[in-house]
Amino acid sequence: MTTFNAPGPASGPAPARPGRKLGPIVPSVGSSHRAWLEPTRERYLSSGRTLNDLSFHVLLAKSKLSELLRGIGHYPRWEVIHRLAVALDIPGWPLYRLWKQAALDAGKSRDWVDRSTEGTTTVATARSGPPLEHGALRLTVEEGYLAYAGAFLTGDMRDGAVEDAFAILWLSFDEALASPDIRRFAWDLLRATVKARADYRDERPVLGEAAFDTVALREESSAEGQAAQLAESLELFAAISRLPDAQLDVMVLRYMCGFPPEKVSGLLGVPLAAVRSAERHAHRFLAETIEPPATEGPTP
Repeated sequence: MTTFNAPGPASGPAPARPGRKLGPIVPSVGSSHRAWLEPTRERYLSSGRTLNDLSFHVLLAKSKLSELLRGIGHYPRWEVIHRLAVALDIPGWPLYRLWKQAALDAGKSRDWVDRSTEGTTTVATARSGPPLEHGALRLTVEEGYLAYAGAFLTGDMRDGAVEDAFAILWLSFDEALASPDIRRFAWDLLRATVKARADYRDERPVLGEAAFDTVALREESSAEGQAAQLAESLELFAAISRLPDAQLDVMVLRYMCGFPPEKVSGLLGVPLAAVRSAERHAHRFLAETIEPPATEGPTP
């Protein structure tokens, strides 16, 4: 069986560089903007280059380049990001995909996106293949990722979230290879991408949409039975949404997606014992949270 437990080289301290330290990303930056900004910043910080040096290649004043890397000011045009990607040797296709999605989320029109990419799109967004390990991992986990995302999102939203997660993984692949387990690293990216787009109630992701496609509902033939099962499922899913992330992931994959424990272990990149432990704790929480259905008959 193919494993993806490549530790890669040990990561050392970031190279020292003269000048003022780059400040953090500002809190107002949205999740889709962060999806490409964070890996781009990491590439800059690990490159050893200075803002002064980089500004000559990006054709942007050092102060403006610093603002770009912190998410300050107007959303940047692709022609600027393209020059930054070339200077830092960042793969163009995944960066462009994430930049475009964030532009639309920021309220930019498709006409603005098209005008912003004039003269750079062909070179920068050509689909050169990702690393071989990336492709191998995707073949192994994509079905499970789509099933998990489908518990929170529907249609194009589901597909887009999974595609974006793989794009972020591509941009961060050196970091992924240096992590203890690439599958765990990739799963954390997927979860964050899906949760950023899910609907929320009481600060927890909503799972109710998935109730309409559970095995129990498909097997229940009568309208009355489906209505009762739906009400029970919605209560269960509301309780599941309150679980900690590790338990929530296991319960969604096990009982909403129908995967066996071994498959869940492979998707999450954690030991099988950790899956079984999370499942036990989740069952205990649900048993204490959900009231048993009322029984028929006279009350004594």
